[in-house]
Amino acid sequence: MKAAVLHAPNQPLTIEDVEIDKPGRREVLIRTSVAGLCHSDLHFIEGKYPWPIPAVLGHESAGVVEAVGEDVTYVKPGDHVITCLSVFCGHCEFCLTGHMSICNNNDVKLMPGVAKRMRWNGKQLNQFMNLSSFAEQMLVHEHALVKVRPDMPLDLAALIGCGVITGYGAVVHTAGVQPGDTVAVIGCGGIGLSAINGAAIAGAGRIIAVDRDPVKLEMARKFGATDVVDASDGRAKAQVQELTAGGVQWSFECVGLKQTVEEAFGMLRQGGTATVIGMVPFGTKVELHAADFLRERRIQGSSMGSNRFRVDMPRLVDFYLQGKLHLDSLLSGRIALSQINEGFEAMKKGGIARNVIVFDA
Repeated sequence: MKAAVLHAPNQPLTIEDVEIDKPGRREVLIRTSVAGLCHSDLHFIEGKYPWPIPAVLGHESAGVVEAVGEDVTYVKPGDHVITCLSVFCGHCEFCLTGHMSICNNNDVKLMPGVAKRMRWNGKQLNQFMNLSSFAEQMLVHEHALVKVRPDMPLDLAALIGCGVITGYGAVVHTAGVQPGDTVAVIGCGGIGLSAINGAAIAGAGRIIAVDRDPVKLEMARKFGATDVVDASDGRAKAQVQELTAGGVQWSFECVGLKQTVEEAFGMLRQGGTATVIGMVPFGTKVELHAADFLRERRIQGSSMGSNRFRVDMPRLVDFYLQGKLHLDSLLSGRIALSQINEGFEAMKKGGIARNVIVFDA
């Protein structure tokens, strides 16, 4: 199969011929239909987060089941599926208490460098996040995917697997936004727009989108933002406080920077909660004023939107088909696997939400 291989940080990916195993026990072989280009992949390409190399990146994808291994009963060949990097075991403490997205069972959620499912030039090729969707095929544990209805377009379904569930889930699950609540979302890329869409579905009374890019701010209105704040003048926090007479109940940081995390906390009213979604560079320290905690302001993280993906993703598919989830506006363009480096360069320039790789049938 063809796959895009990362050989070293800050170097272009190369398209290589890669060998992939047949499915073993509880494994599923998927023919990749679509893979989204996510900013998280760019963090690993740029070396901001470590991963053993050479590796095939990619983690936001959808496809069709080609073959299943022993003991797989959930899917069969021909099923349409969305993948999810938050593989779950179903029987650890986290899974049994409803926190499947932070399952830590390394028997199913294999640690970096452990999976031996692909080879290149006779040597092990590292699988990324138990998926590696920048390839024509994926071999994954059956608990890394969810079946979806066949009338759902797979180029849009792929977006749900990471960016959409991460933003939507942070609002609906991690934070638990209620009808009438006030919300600020910092960063209007794919995850931020999905957070805005999620807040609108949850019934938030006021949704303030914050970004430096006027194109993204205009997009944010389509996704449900009631107000937009241009952060380019450095007064985003003050503007949000002015709009809400003191701050919001919920803020969501979708950029992944020390400054924006601190601003998200500063936008809160008394009793408010900031949720950090963005991948802040590894090793970064965040500074907050201790006195703010005396007014019951809180800060928390969110992993993949605290998802229960076999419940959430089919529900999000239904939301799209009902016109509530704006996936068409989220999809910026479709490219071939051979154009993957150009796709990441376009991401760096901004002004887009999500490009996806469409593989040949």
